[in-house]
Amino acid sequence: MYIEDYFKQVEEAINAYPLASVSNFEVEKRDTYEGLIRAEVNFIGGSILQVREFVSVEIGIIRDMYSYQYMTSQNTLIFRYDNTPHHQKLNLTTFPHHKHDGQEKNVIASDAPMIWDVLSEIQPQT
Repeated sequence: MYIEDYFKQVEEAINAYPLASVSNFEVEKRDTYEGLIRAEVNFIGGSILQVREFVSVEIGIIRDMYSYQYMTSQNTLIFRYDNTPHHQKLNLTTFPHHKHDGQEKNVIASDAPMIWDVLSEIQPQT
């Protein structure tokens, strides 16, 4: 797969979501197989999903960096998935992958979701 194909998959997944509209979708191709995605997705009711991924697709979909931050219309954190390695002391079984649930300090072990998994998790909340 080429990076442009992955960019298209992500954009199509977001656009296929019935309760969402993309207010910003930026991609930066680094080479044939690597790139960066930044997106902001607005939902009915005012909640927002901020998406950041640095991904390589040469061998498979490998996200070296990702963050999916879902917030209320008042910018209150609902949840965030990311793989920033700053919670090593918590001995999470999925380190560095984790989820902030409701508050920044509520950190739980989590596998690395794909954007379509995050959208599915948001669906019942909108």
